[in-house]
Amino acid sequence: MPATPNIVVSRQDAARLEALLESAGSEGDVARALAAELDRAEYREHGDMPDGVVMMGSHVRCIDETTGEQHALTLVYPPEANFAEGRVSILAPVGAALLGLSVGQTIQWPLPGGRTTRLTVAAVAND
Repeated sequence: MPATPNIVVSRQDAARLEALLESAGSEGDVARALAAELDRAEYREHGDMPDGVVMMGSHVRCIDETTGEQHALTLVYPPEANFAEGRVSILAPVGAALLGLSVGQTIQWPLPGGRTTRLTVAAVAND
């Protein structure tokens, strides 16, 4: 398995995500994987986040390296998720995988059913 890329997460996002995981009981593989990502992240204040980093609310264009497909999505909290509108929950495998990555970084991530995918961040827009 390739080395896991370094990730940067805002302290504000981390606090909200930790509360979300606590209220959800950290049940399920994705919740556990997200908790592990938060444990290894570098934290910065929201205003000190580098350009091109995937944060909550980011509009992301990524490439699934296993299929070559490009995806455009917005990373959101579970109540805001709507797959048809491209709003992907942080508790979905793709959402948890992308958090904290920068443009150009690739991560290998487990999917349901024992499959894995490799996602590369192509572009990030933060409002």
